[in-house]
Amino acid sequence: MRLTGRYIRDHIRGIGMYAGIMAIFALLFYLYNIPMDALEYALLLSLLWILGFVAADFMNCRRKHRELLRMKGILQVKREELPKADTLAEWDYQQIVNALFESRSELESAAQLSRQDMLDYYVLWAHQIKTPIAAMRILLQSQDLTEENEEAVKTLKMELFKIEQYVEMVLTYLRMESMSSDMVLQWYAADDIVKQAVKKYSQLFILKKIALRMDVPEEMILTDEKWMAFVVEQILSNALKYTSEGTVAVYMKEKELVIEDTGIGIQEEDVPRVFEKGFTGFNGRRDKKSTGIGLYLCKTILDRLGHGIRIESKVGEGTKVFLYLERNVLDPE
Repeated sequence: MRLTGRYIRDHIRGIGMYAGIMAIFALLFYLYNIPMDALEYALLLSLLWILGFVAADFMNCRRKHRELLRMKGILQVKREELPKADTLAEWDYQQIVNALFESRSELESAAQLSRQDMLDYYVLWAHQIKTPIAAMRILLQSQDLTEENEEAVKTLKMELFKIEQYVEMVLTYLRMESMSSDMVLQWYAADDIVKQAVKKYSQLFILKKIALRMDVPEEMILTDEKWMAFVVEQILSNALKYTSEGTVAVYMKEKELVIEDTGIGIQEEDVPRVFEKGFTGFNGRRDKKSTGIGLYLCKTILDRLGHGIRIESKVGEGTKVFLYLERNVLDPE
């Protein structure tokens, strides 16, 4: 009904012109005493012709309308797919659309080149920064520990490890767009993935004197080992960052891998937003060290792997992170 009403409004001038012409003919026939039977017959034939013409034109209008609505829902539309212009106004509008297409293509090309340059630069930077990091680690390892410098060396090792993790986070963030091409889904033992992450952070556990309790069975999960290991590492990093004393526990609860700490916890109002990109919350604003990227990366990676993540936390008591590892396996017929 909306289309019919709009069609009538768009053609109201033509309808008015036709009615005016018919009225003029009727008036002339009447003034010259011409039999009205002839007029009525002529009006009937004209009306039938007009109705047929309007019906065909309306069907063509509806077809174009539906085609344009379909294109509206498509993100990428080629200029060649636009309906053929039947009027001068439609042709003019299509020229404007073509100009917009060309402008958008130029902007997309420029933006893509600019983004690629930026990605190339940051990837190069991330790889180059690893060289001085490795050199600093070798220098620290070669230092003779004495009572005077032992604490300083431990602190430097801890800070150097954090730098390495931030560099790794940058590389992971840059690889996110091409994650699908770098994903290999296979069956892996959950405990092996967790052990890799724990081994990587073992030195930090020792330096911070945080106890580790791990109880992960040899359960097979369908996932990507590299990306899943990054998620576990990131959550362990957060647990160690916000836990000054106590325990970090890693265990399985039904189909979920749980990483629990006894740290400072998360404000109740912040919990629903911790996976938002750039959100730091009360804890991040307090110590000025949070980037608001870590949990966002974890959520994005797990979504693409087909897993899930949720968090429970109480201020002053600690935080539990639940990783849902179950997937729906499709058996090929």
